[in-house]
Amino acid sequence: MSLVTAVPAASSPDAVRHFQLRLSVETDCADVHAALADGAPDFVLLHVVGSPQSFARRHLPGAVHLPHREITADSLARWPANTLFVTYCAGPHCNGADVAALKLALLGRPVKIMIGGMTGWQDEGFTFAQHE
Repeated sequence: MSLVTAVPAASSPDAVRHFQLRLSVETDCADVHAALADGAPDFVLLHVVGSPQSFARRHLPGAVHLPHREITADSLARWPANTLFVTYCAGPHCNGADVAALKLALLGRPVKIMIGGMTGWQDEGFTFAQHE
């Protein structure tokens, strides 16, 4: 018996619940890129870490810079309550997207994390935006 099969696989209904839940809180770089390329994303993409200067140097196209420490009911008031937010940070080594997602969820806002962050975006070969 290998380490792969030592713990039996989940039942199909359990796997369905697990993956539906996971997909309800995560998205990936390719799906975000495709939505942005379509020109009318149905979410707000939040760059949740770093200074305004680092955001200006490199961020995902269409992203709004809102560091997780600045996420409050007041800072979110410009968006309708049902707005889906997608958070991202530097990459797998950064938990800023998780911190931001938790804050958004605690404020009653729909939220997903873009897994991979900027590292994943770069790995996919997608371009970054700049404002200098």
